[in-house]
Amino acid sequence: MSDLLYFCLRLFKLSVIVRVGKRYTIVIPKEIRSRVKLREGDQVLVYVVGKSIIIEPLPNDPFKTLEKTLPKQYIEREAEEKAFKWLIKHARNRY
Repeated sequence: MSDLLYFCLRLFKLSVIVRVGKRYTIVIPKEIRSRVKLREGDQVLVYVVGKSIIIEPLPNDPFKTLEKTLPKQYIEREAEEKAFKWLIKHARNRY
């Protein structure tokens, strides 16, 4: 790592140097865990970009994440009511 890159990363506190332990384990320092709100037992995604290893926290509740990305929240009760009304309307027309 170049001295300039190291200086920039330390200046903005975006990274910390850690040592790889037995069985290739690493300990994520407390200041980083706190910043990304990572707790013991949480899942992370580990992937490679070029020659870098990226560790990205995964959301604890994927349904909450999906709920935030959908334009309108899906509510099962409302969907069931709409389906029931449609069924009643179309059933009356048939008989």
